[in-house]
Amino acid sequence: MGLIRPVIGPNLLLSRKKRRSPTPPEGPVMATLAGRRLLQRCAAAGRFRMLGTAAEASSPGGREDEGRGDTIYVKNPAAAAVATRDETSVAMPMSFMTGSVVGKRFYHDATVRQADDGNGWTVMLDYRTLKSPAKRPLKLPSRPLAMAIAAEWEYQESDGIRPFTMPLMKLACTALERVPVTRTKVIDNLMKKFHQDLVFCRSPDDNELTIGVHQKQKEKIDPILDWVNTEFGFKPVVYTNFFGGKQDERLTKAVETVLKKTTDFELAAIDAMAAAAHSLVIPLAIFRGRLGIEEAIELIRLEEDHQVDRWGLVEGGHDVDIADLKVQMSSAVVFLLLSQGL
Repeated sequence: MGLIRPVIGPNLLLSRKKRRSPTPPEGPVMATLAGRRLLQRCAAAGRFRMLGTAAEASSPGGREDEGRGDTIYVKNPAAAAVATRDETSVAMPMSFMTGSVVGKRFYHDATVRQADDGNGWTVMLDYRTLKSPAKRPLKLPSRPLAMAIAAEWEYQESDGIRPFTMPLMKLACTALERVPVTRTKVIDNLMKKFHQDLVFCRSPDDNELTIGVHQKQKEKIDPILDWVNTEFGFKPVVYTNFFGGKQDERLTKAVETVLKKTTDFELAAIDAMAAAAHSLVIPLAIFRGRLGIEEAIELIRLEEDHQVDRWGLVEGGHDVDIADLKVQMSSAVVFLLLSQGL
């Protein structure tokens, strides 16, 4: 898009470098108060409308504009009419993945539409196609997942976009940007921790402090171990050693084969669940339909809940941990199911 630097003209460049706001400079593009008033007057006169962000524009010489993170570009109706919807797009800054507030809400409505090639779905913020922080189109495998992510954007407050309230969006960015280039590493890391899986570790039954936990583990976890034996054809090894044990190589290979056959979206969800659960077996059981969210959370917290029942709950500690685990597990499970169109 060719740019004309004068203040008044068909193309208008408004700087926000002097904006007084705590929003980080990499946040969504916003105009100054005076600029907004000018935009309103010009828009009312039908002179131009916003096309996109400076991150998508380049200088007439073909080089990217050096101040692209601090500007917005406005195009007149004639130029905007010939632009495709993919050209009028918006991308979140990389800080979106860190969870910090990235700026004020800059759109009215969040909707979905089918991708131009008919393969997948995209999210629209007003007339702009949403892109990932790496400026890749946010192409989602199913309409339900696209609608859920659009709902996360729709419920953002006007005073700020809060990534920590958008777990599905963050998982989608991970599936689209990180998993494809680190897929082998993700699977290797999961398999390295497989031998120390939560469900393979059993509390001793010869100690007064752990006998209660041991009994609960036999009741709740033994059925999952039986499922592993049935599902993969090999019986897992249960150990009481703090440093873990070693599972049968054939079982390890069978589990690794399942991971290699997953889609990027499925692997992103399994990896997120494994990190929260300290277990790979539990996410695989969810993936294969053996466990639900509540059952999985009960297994993950089995030992700690036993201690809470005995000694009491620490407010601001246990309750926060429980809430955080529910958010992490629930969002990953929902992401997994919606990506499969369920």
